[in-house]
Formats: sequence, C-alpha cells, structure tokens
Amino acid sequence: MISYSRVETAMYEAMKTAALKMPPDVLDVLQKAMKEESDPLAKMHLELSLQNAMFASEGKGLICGDTGFPLFFVKAGNRTEVEGGFGRLWDAARAAVAKATAESFLRPTMVDPLTRSNPGNNIFRGMPKVELSFEGEGNSLEIIAAPKGGGSEIFGTFYKMLFPSDGKTGIMKFIIECIKDGCYAGKICPPAIVGVGIGGTADLCMKLAKEAALLRTVGTHSSIPEIAEMETKLLSAIRESGIGPMGSKGINAVMALNIETAATHTAALPVAVNAQCLVGRRWKAIISGDDSKITYTGTL
Repeated sequence: MISYSRVETAMYEAMKTAALKMPPDVLDVLQKAMKEESDPLAKMHLELSLQNAMFASEGKGLICGDTGFPLFFVKAGNRTEVEGGFGRLWDAARAAVAKATAESFLRPTMVDPLTRSNPGNNIFRGMPKVELSFEGEGNSLEIIAAPKGGGSEIFGTFYKMLFPSDGKTGIMKFIIECIKDGCYAGKICPPAIVGVGIGGTADLCMKLAKEAALLRTVGTHSSIPEIAEMETKLLSAIRESGIGPMGSKGINAVMALNIETAATHTAALPVAVNAQCLVGRRWKAIISGDDSKITYTGTL
C-alpha cells in the first residue's frame, strides 16, 4: 500500500521541480528553434527564455514568474492502494500546493472568480485540480504536476461547435484562426504547445485539448494515421504563417500541435483548442506499489 506521506511528498517535489526545471523534450525543441530563427527579436526571446531556464535549474529563481494554475494528473493501476483511499489524493494535493506556495515555488494566483479574494495559498474551490484515471494491472501511482501558466490558459483556450459538414477543412481553419489569435502580441507566450480536442461532449472535448497540450511528449504524433497527418499539416501551415517566438517575426509560433479525439453525436462536431506556454512545465513522480521509493523524471 502507498502511504499518504509518500503521495504528499511526491506531489510537492513534482510541483516544485516543475517550477524550476524545463522538461528535456521542451528544452531540446527550444534550442532547435534558436538555430532556425533569423529575426533578431525572435532569437532574443528564445535566448532569454533559455537563460531563465538555466538560472532556474541552478536555484536562481523560477522558469517563469507566472506559475498559474496548480494541476495534477494522477494515474493508478487496478491493484493500486492508497492509505486512506483515493480521496486522500485531494488532501495531499492541497498540502503539497500550500507548502510549495509558502516556499515561493508557486505564486498565490488562485482567487475567487467574483469577489477576487485571495486565500494566499492557492487552496480554493476546485484548486488544486486533480484528475484521476486508472490504467493497467499494476499497483504503482504516477503523478504529473503541471503548474499551467495563466497567459496560455486565458488567451489560448477556444471552443466551437462546428457543423459535421464543415469536416476537416472547417476544423483546420478554426485551429489556425485560434493560434493566430492566441499568438498575437505573444499572448500565449509562444512557441506554444497546442492541444486540440475533437469530438465528445463540450466538456470532454475541452478535456482532450488540455491533456493533448500537457501530457504528450513534444515531437510525438497520434497513433491514428489520419490524425497524425492533420497534426503534421497544421504545424507546417503555422510555420509558414510568419509568426515566431512571442509573436515576433519568425517560424516557431508553435513547437508542437497535438490532437486527441473521441466519439461524438452524429449531429455534432465539437472542437476545442488549449495552449501551453513555451516553458511547458510538467514533472512526473512515480511511487512504487510497495511504497519503497519515488522516481522523478521530466520525461513522460
């Protein structure tokens, strides 16, 4: 059985590390983008972002000052047991986020949507957010902490119910329009990781887009050939748009475009877009089923 203290520790360390270290796949793509860009302003934006990442990894600040929304994605096996039950995951998430906030690894950005009152610790209704899923027959627990920046969420979230007759052309047109809108003046802090959800209900469609943006290794493609082809075509089209890092002139407005799909109603064609900013913050902790160790990694 996995102890509650292990879960709290894993959540805290994963969230703290996500604020300090850029995932290796994201770092590799940004370094490649640096070599591709020719516009001085585009290169400067990337240089500064990579410098911030280097300083943060050395304990000299955070990758980005906006630590945004505290999100956890937790995956358990069918034989996983957690001390006190799975409901304790939310208790551990609140304790981990409160500690990370008190130690200034997270900024206190969570407020009441109407009164704007701020508890000062990122603990409020619905936050931190924990998504729990089950997969496989194992007994371990996988936790991905993702402090998602406010800019990418605020300016990079779109949803539209298309007509089925709009088809692929309508879907791709909508996605490109969303990216152009989000990249204007660098609102989503590009080069962005863009997640797209197609199908399902309205809420499932948006969930697919969020997970496509946060939980896919940069550079990978869908296992569905038709979807992988759409991803490639869209990324190529965006690279030809003339938009670069932080909305400057260039080719790297988007570092990855990931699409996830689900079945939908015969009369519906819902499409959602959700962007992740260039720092791509996420870190994973894996707790062994016998509670003997926690493994941390920036690789998904």
